[in-house]
Amino acid sequence: MNLNITQVMFGVRVPVTKPIPEFLLEMGEEGIRKLISDHYDKLKVSEIAFLFPLDEKEFEEAKKHSSDFFIQICGGPAYFNQNRGAPQMVGRHAPFRITASARNTWLELYKPLILELKEKNITETSLQSFWNYLDVFSSWMINTK
Repeated sequence: MNLNITQVMFGVRVPVTKPIPEFLLEMGEEGIRKLISDHYDKLKVSEIAFLFPLDEKEFEEAKKHSSDFFIQICGGPAYFNQNRGAPQMVGRHAPFRITASARNTWLELYKPLILELKEKNITETSLQSFWNYLDVFSSWMINTK
């Protein structure tokens, strides 16, 4: 499995491909919610914790919004659209100073979680598809040199 982080030029948005439908089928909605929750728990104690809500209730709400987004992007119900409107993630992230370094940290914290899923019989093809999405999607969020 290739969990490399693609280096991108600031301001360049390469085309993104959504994860394959099998990822959602293998993970299930609750599996995706757990993955996102575990990732956020790592983010909370990381060097980029300042990008996330300090208030516990707001932090839990951010986990839910992110889970809703990823379930939707993986082909599940449009929870994010129903609860928050169209994703427009670049605009939603605009208030936060996201650097390439912050993106790298965000992605690095996903790696052990993805490797754990491989041990839980989520196929490498599905995991690679999800990683490929994360890698490109996260590059779009960089808004600060």
